[in-house]
Amino acid sequence: MPNVPSCAIVIFGASGDLAKRKLIPAIYEMARENLLSDSSYVVGYSRSEMSDEQFRKVARESIEKYARSKPIDEELWKKLEPRFYYTKADYGSAEDQSRVATTLGRLDEKFGNGGKTGGNRLFYLATPPETFDDIITRLGEQELIHKGKNSDPAVWHRVIIEKPFGRDLKSAQALNELLHKYFTEDQVFRIDHYLGKETVQNLMVMRFANTIFEPIWNHKYIDHVQITVSETLGVGTRGGYYDQSGATRDMVQNHIFQLLALVGMEPPVALDAKSIRDEKVKVFKAIRPMRGNAVEDMTVRGQYGAGEANQQKTSGYRSEKDVPKDSTTETFAALKLFIDNWRWSGTPFYLRTGKFLPEKLSEIVVRFQSPPLTLFQKQCESPVYPNDLIIRVQPEEGISWRMNGKVPGGSLNIKPVALDFFYKTTFNVEPPEAYERLIFDAKTGDQTLFIRGDEAEAAWAVIDPIEQAWAGSKNAPHEYAPGTWGPKRAMELIERDGRRWLHGTNGAPEPILACTL
Repeated sequence: MPNVPSCAIVIFGASGDLAKRKLIPAIYEMARENLLSDSSYVVGYSRSEMSDEQFRKVARESIEKYARSKPIDEELWKKLEPRFYYTKADYGSAEDQSRVATTLGRLDEKFGNGGKTGGNRLFYLATPPETFDDIITRLGEQELIHKGKNSDPAVWHRVIIEKPFGRDLKSAQALNELLHKYFTEDQVFRIDHYLGKETVQNLMVMRFANTIFEPIWNHKYIDHVQITVSETLGVGTRGGYYDQSGATRDMVQNHIFQLLALVGMEPPVALDAKSIRDEKVKVFKAIRPMRGNAVEDMTVRGQYGAGEANQQKTSGYRSEKDVPKDSTTETFAALKLFIDNWRWSGTPFYLRTGKFLPEKLSEIVVRFQSPPLTLFQKQCESPVYPNDLIIRVQPEEGISWRMNGKVPGGSLNIKPVALDFFYKTTFNVEPPEAYERLIFDAKTGDQTLFIRGDEAEAAWAVIDPIEQAWAGSKNAPHEYAPGTWGPKRAMELIERDGRRWLHGTNGAPEPILACTL
């Protein structure tokens, strides 16, 4: 474990939900794990009126409600509370950011952050994307971040940027250009919290530290891959924001594509950030472009209609607050992609995400080929079910291996059974929250679990033709009922290939296959 450096953590958007639900509790947990030095401190920065004392009260309430460890450690909080400060400021104001620079200098001297060499800085942009340009420009112009100040172990300046990173390839390129005007690439940490989850990190360990998987991790043995990220609620009060994004921009381009890259990548030459991210970029560049009618054939977009599910009623997406009545924004998206390289030749990757689905779920299903000859097919009423490797990201982080087993009794009945591994029960600990790991890595300068600039652009290059085809299509999104697994067309996307989603329309368990001796 690297040494724990001291630093100032400046949270832009400190009064927002992300700071309250994730960032402040993560900082507390880091302190509890001795991963936050006594000379580190936090400065909240937002446009809301608040005093230091009020911000500390908000921080405590956030920790009590959202931190992993309960109840709150009073001795720890007594030490941590005086290190929370707040500044009311406008994100685009040079004068306000100049005041922040003065505040940081004063607090560096008070807490000893950075010593005589100056203070280490970690700026977290937990704000809406429309504020990114102003914040980045002011940080650079006011020299709150000095370009190139990262490699020197004595002092460093870094910035963490939340998703979405652009809304298309052109805007992502423009944002990268702005960042590189003021900062070097090794100062920029584009965050995707999925990469901080233990199961996602364990993907590489599972693949490259176990001899059993890598020899069969290719088109010869794997029939297809499914990636599902589903939510049980609708857009709620976020209709105005969501309608500018949609399911594909909100979830596919970042979260799902990161899972896709880790499943599809080649073994890196080393476990450093450059080697791993080089291989992820190759995956995105190898995805088969969609041209002509391919978008219509290989994608599905849907909108939830009126109904009730998960104890929530809705009159339909277009009736939600701040959503236009003629909106064509998708609340559900399903894609069929191919990675055109030697390893994955002809192997389809089915991706789907949506709101108002039956379960809150994030998982990867690697479905293997059925045996070329199964001895049981002559006697069984239906084919023997293929093996599945299921990587569960949430809600229960773990890995499950589905294989066929004989049901006890005199008859030869076959049923899929699961060999399960869950973090919580195997290691008897609650996995750390993703933000704990990611903020710590940013402090230590490890970019392995962050997205590189060209990686973000390569992902957008895949999504842009799909979004453009949808924007020009005369077909409206397919409607689906809340509480179902999306529109019928999403089932047809996979079923016409002779396959099916692991979680189907009714969620019924796999049947027992009756065989005769």
